[in-house]
Amino acid sequence: MNRTDSPAALRPVWPGLVFWLLACFAAPVSASWARPDGWYAALVKPEWNPPSWVFGPVWTTLYILMGVAAWLVWRRGGWGAQRRPLGWFGVQLGLNALWTPLFFGFHRIDLALLEIVVLWGAIVATIVAFARTSRVAAWLLAPYLAWVSFATFLTFTLWRLNS
Repeated sequence: MNRTDSPAALRPVWPGLVFWLLACFAAPVSASWARPDGWYAALVKPEWNPPSWVFGPVWTTLYILMGVAAWLVWRRGGWGAQRRPLGWFGVQLGLNALWTPLFFGFHRIDLALLEIVVLWGAIVATIVAFARTSRVAAWLLAPYLAWVSFATFLTFTLWRLNS
């Protein structure tokens, strides 16, 4: 049997990609009840705070990159072979989903700041774990880490300006 006749090569690849993209886009959907409101509008913000319209396109792009990265790792042996990197991915995705309710829903900048620092560490752990399987997957998460680094500093600044 040559490489193209192996069971893994015969398995359709698109359903897996769709699964990982849907998993990534489920993170913000789970917090759809916690939206910016009058509380957020009244916060003192730094001059470099991005305008609201930036967040939608940025997060859409990041969730697509995250989904493709997880899919690339998953394709290299599935859940059994990739338990650790995909486990880290799940942890960071759960933490990603938690930040919005903490910040916008409960108006807890302090808890959101602590949570995003933990999220940052989980993203780093995911990148390290992904790099052992797929360098491309690890690099696809680099913009996500950069954005969360920026968001961490922004959250810290909002906490300092409004506590």
